[in-house]
Amino acid sequence: MSDADWAFTRDFTAGPGDIDELGHVNNAVWVRWIQDIAVGHWHEIAPDAHRGRYIWVVTRHEIDYRGNIKTGEVAHGRTRVHGEPKGAQFGREVQFVDDADRVLVSALTRWAMLDRNTMRPARITPEIAAPFRTAE
Repeated sequence: MSDADWAFTRDFTAGPGDIDELGHVNNAVWVRWIQDIAVGHWHEIAPDAHRGRYIWVVTRHEIDYRGNIKTGEVAHGRTRVHGEPKGAQFGREVQFVDDADRVLVSALTRWAMLDRNTMRPARITPEIAAPFRTAE
């Protein structure tokens, strides 16, 4: 699957603090990168009014670890929304690949949208979902 099939891409370079005792990126770092690319996608695509009114929280991560990288190596992250929004929840697909396009980590995640003022779940309207649909 090429980057053209994904809505948003971002590279992540493993630093010394990302490495565990096995000599490769720690699983907790992969989770942070999953969050970072999802939030980056939201900030890149969502209109200012939506970014100012809503915030997203993770409700579920399903992660498959298939490979890894070491200090100084790059994981090419790519993401897109997954499925249809359901109430306040939207699915997201994330992959990290190496330079040869081999999948290192893949994840299906579920996010809930909250109203920033009340911190309560807010229904994802077609207007909110639309920019992500056109970017798919």
